[in-house]
Amino acid sequence: MNASGAPDAAPATADDRRGESGDDRPTESGGDRPTESGGDRPTESGDDRPGESIVVETNGISLHTRQAGPEDGPLVVLLHGFPEFWDSWHRQIEPLADAGYRVIVPDQRGYNRSDKPDGVASYHIEELVADVVGLIDAAGRETAAVAGHDWGAAVAWWLALSHPDRIDSLTAVNVPHPTVMEETLRHSLSQLRKSWYMFAFQVPMLPETIATANNCRVLSRGLTNSSRPGTFSATDLQRYREAWTQPGAVTSMINWYRAMGRYRPRPPREQVSVPTLVMWGQQDEFLEPAMAEESLTYCDDGRVVTYPSATHWVLHERPEETAEELLAHLDATV
Repeated sequence: MNASGAPDAAPATADDRRGESGDDRPTESGGDRPTESGGDRPTESGDDRPGESIVVETNGISLHTRQAGPEDGPLVVLLHGFPEFWDSWHRQIEPLADAGYRVIVPDQRGYNRSDKPDGVASYHIEELVADVVGLIDAAGRETAAVAGHDWGAAVAWWLALSHPDRIDSLTAVNVPHPTVMEETLRHSLSQLRKSWYMFAFQVPMLPETIATANNCRVLSRGLTNSSRPGTFSATDLQRYREAWTQPGAVTSMINWYRAMGRYRPRPPREQVSVPTLVMWGQQDEFLEPAMAEESLTYCDDGRVVTYPSATHWVLHERPEETAEELLAHLDATV
């Protein structure tokens, strides 16, 4: 592994002082331009979330986005992961917008109200990255700060490695640098066991049948069984079910995994040059926590913030703390 550019700071953890609902305060270690159109698609029923729904044309498809904050503010793009949609960031949108940032949160391709192109090749990582570059272009900007959780973090890492001139800073939540992920899968039996579903998703059609049965029961339980009690309310789960039952959504969502398994792409470089923040809930059932610190090996300017009692769903479990940490990172780098 190429260990050049390791940061000076050492990792630190957060004290979990108040139990299930308490304060888990972190400490740290060191062509044609796409266009926007508003109101083209209906917003979610009972919508009480911050921002407005705007459809953006990018990379040959239409993405539904949630946008908030002053139009001339520094641009921040927030990327969700599997099996969520833009709503995964809803508690972080308002703090960033109130601080003067222009916040764009897309339903990534294949999810919720965004387009769902046919075929596994449509979900190649380079297509996912091109979607984000198109969002930045559509906003009339040269650069943006980009933050992602889960698959959104994978896209954000890849964007930083393939288009470093287009992003001001990177924030990755509970997904490691792609080289760290690859090496860990290769050498860690524990991680292989945790990643069993990634291999199961390569099977045609069967994953969709299982995922959508009984009103998407498997997907709902996947969220509630891997998070702290009470993280996802009945209303939250209903919002997710509405997203999952959009025509073609589950197949498109799973095609992200199929594309990664089929094409096994490699980033054009390994070293991340932009300022990088890695936030990690250490009770993640899906990913080894050591990968957070290992990711700093590939960052010229990186630091890790950990949340000892939080799970993979740290954005939901520690919304105020993650918003505060992200805002501090943005203020220091944008």
